[in-house]
Amino acid sequence: MKRTLRQECGKNRGENKPVLNAELREKYNTWLENATEDNLIEELKSMNEAEIEDSFYRDLAFGTGGLRGVIGAGTNRLNVYTVGKASPGLANYLNTKYNNPSIAISYDSRIKSDLFSKVAAGVFAANGIHVFIYPQLMPTPLLSYAVRYLGCSAGVMVTASHNPSKYNGYKVYGADGCQITTEAAGEILTEIEKVDVFKDVRWGGQDIEEIKDEVWTSFTEEIKKQSPVKGEDFDRSVRIVYTPLNGTGLKPVTRVLEETGYKNITIVREQEQPDGNFPTCPYPNPEIREAMELGIRYAEANDAELLLATDPDCDRCGIAVKDGDEYRLLSGNETGLLLFDWICERRIANGTMPKNPVLVKTIVTSDMGEQIADHYGVKTINVLTGFKFIGEQIGLLEKQGREDDYIFGFEESYGYLSGSYVRDKDAVDAAFLICEMFAWYKSKGISLCEKLDELYREYGYRLNTLHSYTFEGSAGFELMKGIMQKFRGQVDFGRKIEKVLDYKDGLDGLPKSDVLKFILEGGSVVVRPSGTEPKLKVYISISAESMEAAKAEEEKISKRIEEYMK
Repeated sequence: MKRTLRQECGKNRGENKPVLNAELREKYNTWLENATEDNLIEELKSMNEAEIEDSFYRDLAFGTGGLRGVIGAGTNRLNVYTVGKASPGLANYLNTKYNNPSIAISYDSRIKSDLFSKVAAGVFAANGIHVFIYPQLMPTPLLSYAVRYLGCSAGVMVTASHNPSKYNGYKVYGADGCQITTEAAGEILTEIEKVDVFKDVRWGGQDIEEIKDEVWTSFTEEIKKQSPVKGEDFDRSVRIVYTPLNGTGLKPVTRVLEETGYKNITIVREQEQPDGNFPTCPYPNPEIREAMELGIRYAEANDAELLLATDPDCDRCGIAVKDGDEYRLLSGNETGLLLFDWICERRIANGTMPKNPVLVKTIVTSDMGEQIADHYGVKTINVLTGFKFIGEQIGLLEKQGREDDYIFGFEESYGYLSGSYVRDKDAVDAAFLICEMFAWYKSKGISLCEKLDELYREYGYRLNTLHSYTFEGSAGFELMKGIMQKFRGQVDFGRKIEKVLDYKDGLDGLPKSDVLKFILEGGSVVVRPSGTEPKLKVYISISAESMEAAKAEEEKISKRIEEYMK
């Protein structure tokens, strides 16, 4: 049976546990003897051997996304000690790179996010780093903005983005406001590995300063500049339902919308306030239909025209629009294509298109983006999966004095950014642009569904799907590596493979990454391990004359892929 992202985690593969060895038992005993946090002590004492093995078989991986893992006791879990170990490692790195370094910290609504942010702040301060920290939870894009606004050497965002409630994370940003590079991550990891968390960590420094409201206000003003329909008078009284999915989006999103004339907004009450348990949306990801169901019910009850949803750290935005008597969920690709086409069309009409405009998108994002770009004379830059690579391209343009040439960037996983004021995806910006686009088209008597159908008629129908396969624990980790090797052998998707792009050694100027892209006759398949979860992700793209034909072909390919996952 096929496991897709919309079915959440798929099958848990690789479940057999190896016998606990002496090294793991020694790690476990060290924690049992030294941990002082009551709930961690209780958890350690209650563990059976399989749980010990899964909690200690490795250190929680640190990479370009920082740390992300299940909250709990052990080296392979996120807790005050794994945060405490990572923070002096990052501090040592900053102290070697900068004079008088500083760092900005923000956190989302997840369980223990506020605790982890305060632990990190105290460790940084104790290691000679001046700390700026938001006094209340704030979205990821506001962390990226604060790093640049305050001239910080780095930033940390405590979040696990859209993952289920048992997860949390520790994302690290560079002085440019982007998530750290592979090179920087390697250097920081070297420093982290030198730290004995029970012997070396200095806790509780005091050089900590709250980030002032002026940063949030400045961020808000930057977003208000992003509309490509400045000066045009149209009706913004559209009926909107908005859900922050119990995350950080409530205040920043509603502030921007209300200050730009959107007053008819209904908030999903059950998902309004921050709550890391996510009681009505166990998988708080606007990509997942189940996370949008309550919002759709609110939209039906209020006869709303547009539903907006942002994930817990407010960097992803999903939407549903009224289509006849139903509400149609638009994919990340569809929303991105609509936004990009609209931005290009309005910029040209208003005379604000730069001479050498640039679109940046990921290699798993719809190729129709490049067709639209060609139509408007926009250069497309394709990058690896992860918005940090889009942010990196903005930085490169900035160094060339071409920052304003960047007009849009997007990825299929509901991430969008229209300006260079931050260097990560921004759901506050996306929510505002979507409302502007929706209201502008409505003033012309055009629905978003009608506009999307028009784009498909012009450029050809595209079906893009994502399938996600879960591999828990150490056995699952090894199984994933073996499956990637299978895909690097002889594979058959039932369609002619015209070209294979293997990024493991770097390709087309992009850095090394464990990613395979198969260019098929009339489509493509991309296979890659997730950088944040124990999953293999498969992206299927099909070009066809109709939706029905594309779905039939996609079903055939996905069934063949399922066989390789065994």
